[in-house]
Amino acid sequence: GRAAGLLHLHENTMNETTATPPEQPQPRWRTLNSRQRRVIGVLIEKAKTTPDAYPMTLNALVTGCNQKNNRSPQMNLNAEDVQQAVDELREMGAIVEVQGSGRVPKYRHQMYEWLGVEKAELAVMGELLLRGEQTVGELRSHASRMEPIPGLPELKPILQSLTAKNLVLALTPEGRGQMVTHNVYKDRELEELKAQMATYTPPPEPADEAQARPRTGGGLTSAWSYV
Repeated sequence: GRAAGLLHLHENTMNETTATPPEQPQPRWRTLNSRQRRVIGVLIEKAKTTPDAYPMTLNALVTGCNQKNNRSPQMNLNAEDVQQAVDELREMGAIVEVQGSGRVPKYRHQMYEWLGVEKAELAVMGELLLRGEQTVGELRSHASRMEPIPGLPELKPILQSLTAKNLVLALTPEGRGQMVTHNVYKDRELEELKAQMATYTPPPEPADEAQARPRTGGGLTSAWSYV
């Protein structure tokens, strides 16, 4: 009787499993300070662009955080600064320590699970974490060094998905020179950024581009349609 009961229970469990697909794990992300964002951005970048040098040692992370290109703002962090950020991110489950050769600790990110994103989405988030606010066109150019994003039509659904996940914000109205950023700022930083953006004026459209572009009635409705 017990065996039959267990079999029956097993069948019920199987039926429930097939009837309702398992829920996707909820992302665990939270707001980060500037040092934490820089460390995460560097780990995302190096994992995609220099996989041979990943996972990363503390020294490599310090160098990556203070790198002059592909960074805004410039930072001058020491090993203690980066170690503190690393320890805080490990507590959040955002990165993990792995044992490197020679017993030197190395670090890898957990951003796919932590943010709940796909490959191209992570490239976009990585660039926003490294550089902060930028135009949609700049973002397409920057992120395509990590994952292939040939043009704005390919970037549009990525941004729409990240916006739906509350990870990306539009800082200025749709249209030429639209500014976007990540939503991982601390509240005060985000308030200051939005205040700065209130006086933002998009760059003027080059005359030759204006003449070359065909005029269409009705305008573009999507927030991510063009730069």
